[in-house]
Amino acid sequence: MKWLTWKREWLRGSLIPAAAVTVAVPARDLAGSSAALGPLQLVLHDDFERAEPTGWKFTDPAAWRIGPVEPGKNRVLELFQASKYEPPVRSPLNIALAENVDLADLVLDVKVRSTTRDYGHRDLCLFFGHQDPSHFYYVHLGKQADEHANSIFIVDGKPRVSIAESRTAGTPWTDGWHHVRIVRHVKDGLIQVFFDDMAHPAMIAHDRTFSHGRVGIGSFDDTGMFDDIEVRGEIYKPAGGGH
Repeated sequence: MKWLTWKREWLRGSLIPAAAVTVAVPARDLAGSSAALGPLQLVLHDDFERAEPTGWKFTDPAAWRIGPVEPGKNRVLELFQASKYEPPVRSPLNIALAENVDLADLVLDVKVRSTTRDYGHRDLCLFFGHQDPSHFYYVHLGKQADEHANSIFIVDGKPRVSIAESRTAGTPWTDGWHHVRIVRHVKDGLIQVFFDDMAHPAMIAHDRTFSHGRVGIGSFDDTGMFDDIEVRGEIYKPAGGGH
């Protein structure tokens, strides 16, 4: 898989806050996404090489932990059990949101690994445009596509609704690691999702309901691991310069 090149000697073992690094994102690296994204700041990098998952807010902290993939290996963030959480409307139960990261346009890259049994709705999820527990977007990477799986969803004060205009028949999960990318361009509402193949989006949607919000990782109701999350984006600035 192809990752954008970063100066990792600056980043290793750290969670970088907003406005840390500015990176120009060439259009060729965004595989068909809008070139209007232009240069985006690296606002978050987390490789989870520490003891505690600081910098993240969880729907249930008891369901998450940092640990090595195998003894002596690098550490990852693991969702290892179901969250004891009841969302206000039908939507994912297991959510970890990055603290102090509120973005408009963005490109999110992360390594993911599903650790659950193989079945039709085997999934992991990625979140963006998160306003509050009842208003956000999420990507459901489900094994088999249907009205509730393997799509781009909006939660807008009511149970989640699929908004994907195109999508694959399912996410080809294995028990290994996979590279996922989300591209979000607010002006034209573009949302693209890539799974391992960075040249062809697995899902596409257009929606302008939420112009900004927090980003996160998790699952609807399964378990999994996450590593090397990198988010480049346009930091949201409210009209009038307020907070």
